Amino acid sequence: MDENIFDKVHEVDLRKKMETSYIDYAMSVIASRALPDVRDGLKPVQRRILYAMIELNNGPDKPHRKCARIVGDTMGKYHPHGDSSIYGALVNLAQEWSTHYPLVDGHGNFGSVDGDGAAAMRYTEARLSKISMEMLADINKDTVDFDPNFDETEKEPRVLPSRFPNLLVNGTSGIAVGMATNIPPHNLTEVINAVVKIIDNVVEEDRETTIEELMQIIKGPDFPTGAEILGTRGIEESYRTGRGKIRVRAVSNIEPMENGKNRIVVTELPYMVNKARLIEKISELHREKKIEGITDLRDETNREGMRICIELRRDVNPNVVLNQLYKHTQMQDTFGVIMLALVDNQPKVMNLKQMLEYYIKHQEEVVTRRTKFDLNKAEERAHIVEGLLIALDNIDEVIQIIRSSKTTAEAKERLCSRFELSDAQSQAIVDMRLRALTGLEREKLETEYAELEKKIAEYKAILADKKILLGVIKTEISLIRDKYGDERKTSIGYDEFDISMEDLIPQENTIITMTSLGYVKRMSVDNFKSQHRGGKGIRGMQTIDEDYIADMLMTTTHHYLMFFTNKGRVYRLKAYEIPESGRTARGTAIINLLQLTPGEKINAVIPIRTYDENRYLFMATKKGIVKKTSIKDFANIRKTGLQAINLRDDDELIEVKSTNKKKDIILVTKHGQCIRFSETDVRPTGRATMGVIGMNLTYDDEVVGMQLDTQGDYLVLVSEYGMGKRTRIEEFTPQHRGGKGIKCYKITEKTGNVVSVKAVNEENEIMLITTEGIIIQMRVDEISVLGRITSGVKLIDLDPDKDIVVATMAKVRDSQPSDAKDSFLEEMENEMRQNEEEADNDIEETDDTDNPQE
Repeated sequence: MDENIFDKVHEVDLRKKMETSYIDYAMSVIASRALPDVRDGLKPVQRRILYAMIELNNGPDKPHRKCARIVGDTMGKYHPHGDSSIYGALVNLAQEWSTHYPLVDGHGNFGSVDGDGAAAMRYTEARLSKISMEMLADINKDTVDFDPNFDETEKEPRVLPSRFPNLLVNGTSGIAVGMATNIPPHNLTEVINAVVKIIDNVVEEDRETTIEELMQIIKGPDFPTGAEILGTRGIEESYRTGRGKIRVRAVSNIEPMENGKNRIVVTELPYMVNKARLIEKISELHREKKIEGITDLRDETNREGMRICIELRRDVNPNVVLNQLYKHTQMQDTFGVIMLALVDNQPKVMNLKQMLEYYIKHQEEVVTRRTKFDLNKAEERAHIVEGLLIALDNIDEVIQIIRSSKTTAEAKERLCSRFELSDAQSQAIVDMRLRALTGLEREKLETEYAELEKKIAEYKAILADKKILLGVIKTEISLIRDKYGDERKTSIGYDEFDISMEDLIPQENTIITMTSLGYVKRMSVDNFKSQHRGGKGIRGMQTIDEDYIADMLMTTTHHYLMFFTNKGRVYRLKAYEIPESGRTARGTAIINLLQLTPGEKINAVIPIRTYDENRYLFMATKKGIVKKTSIKDFANIRKTGLQAINLRDDDELIEVKSTNKKKDIILVTKHGQCIRFSETDVRPTGRATMGVIGMNLTYDDEVVGMQLDTQGDYLVLVSEYGMGKRTRIEEFTPQHRGGKGIKCYKITEKTGNVVSVKAVNEENEIMLITTEGIIIQMRVDEISVLGRITSGVKLIDLDPDKDIVVATMAKVRDSQPSDAKDSFLEEMENEMRQNEEEADNDIEETDDTDNPQE
């Protein structure tokens, strides 16, 4: 054995060697592999792919090229790593569900949202997308620094010019050593508007922009797959600190089917959720009986969009199944935000404002360097043109000098000394063609010189004044916004655990409507205008067959809405939780908002501001049963609802009113009978009780409405065929509860049965709604005042050839059309205040034991 071999062995401290080697590796991963640069939002491999493509002249106006060629150029020139990793990055840049604004335009099989991989790179083709040209714009104008590549045979950019904030717009994720980044994608329009806001504040007001201002513009992440973000707490935390958790939920809808069944239809999934794996997980949960009631599970996704259909058994509550899916599957997911990027090659966690400020700083440098480059070019050209103009002014002498010179060098030297020209100018004169002697060419040179002087002045102004520089950035980035901006895909919904959400909802008047088939919507109060009696009306809702508006009320967005069902149960929502829609939109099926049981439908809706012990809920059923319960018994309503009244098998709850122990109750039946009695005839009982007989009905009669004497001076009664009248409430004398009542409407073939009754005043207006969804609004004082046993006058003109009847009537108090937004709400609030005052007075005068917690 060669003894000299031991001279080549060096003893090292393994611990120190491991430390230094691992630190070198860690820094390489952090700075040169896994983390994006804050300026262009790209990792090295992504930047090298885009640069290799522009070097290949592979732009959006050129044909697609084989991905193998792009990967080969990237690997051979700039990125000495595996071809699969380069191709993977290329594919990711081209996938619409992965990258919000794809930087690569792929042609071929680039995978799917189901997790299918892309075809091999020898089969697929690609080119730069149009928006990626904004990332590379002006890269040849010395806007960024270049470094030697791995073997020092090529130059590669240290960063791209990035004319839009790609880091926030497209987001990124990466795992380095000891740290990771996970920046969600955002809407291009919102991000650029935030950049413009920062620039405007500096230019116009000389101040910094606050994070609060930026968060008013950038509402939150905007994922390419859409979905819904729950609440704003996670967004705000992420934007303020750079770290946070954002809960994202799939967009789903519960659709009623035939035979009383329902199905859950999922149309949007959270970001980065694998659809095929999700369907497999739902199937597995059903097999393991963790989720019961699913009868069919289909993926109906097509070119129109995503659609996962989950059919349910008839006896299953679809909201319960939906909540189980949110709990056990990725239909509800959490996006952990870590806004970490490289700043001066050092990893740093930044908030929203810092990210945008670093981007603007990068743009200042890019525009400054580009302007200097353009200025140098313009000055060089102006110098040449100036020399050519001097030559043209002395053309005969110039020609004589050139002809008499033996060599070009001699001619240049003589020209320089005679006209005091530079070497570049004399060279341009020597190279000048004869056609430059024409008058047209001279005019072109003079025009060019004037334009160059103007450009030079502009360039110098930009370099001399930072505000002008920022104005250039604003103008150029605004053009990108106008060209590529789009609407948000991800909505920001309400989170029941996020109290701050309610503070963001303006408290304003709103109209709530509900159809007989259970579609509910919220509308602004400016959707309707007043008309005269007997008109045709306007279309209030685009209904489906056999559907019509059954309930309409006015409230505020922050009121509670208590929904009472035909089965005697009560549910509760805030008004703003009901999705807002236009006047003609159908709305959202109420089963999407409330956990209704099969066969259950809403029959009464009342708004509640606070739960006061001096107020009661008075209920009436179809069979004439009435009941009074303290409103405090309904202060805590579960998601699954509470039992408000116990009913017989053939009975239904039809109406609920808020009272204060001083009202008279008026019940009206479809056969035109009416009874009026004091609510004190009915003693208060608990929630789960049946009540007492309010009106004794004939065998085929039923109650159609309940009103209170304090709601107005008149009763307006409307029949099926559009006839109606107004009768003074004084004509209905009080009786004891339980009687048959007195006649209040004359039923004929021309009128049909009574369908609705409202207590009104002369300044009120009413809305009549037909089974086709036609609404007519009219003043109460236009309706004739008639006695009890009359049929009334025509209120709405119905087509006799069609099977259309009046479905219901709603009341607004309105003296002018423009005052509609104050009508019903003012009346309701006045009544509530009056009821509370009356209840307080009653307690002081009678019995303190009724109100132990005054």
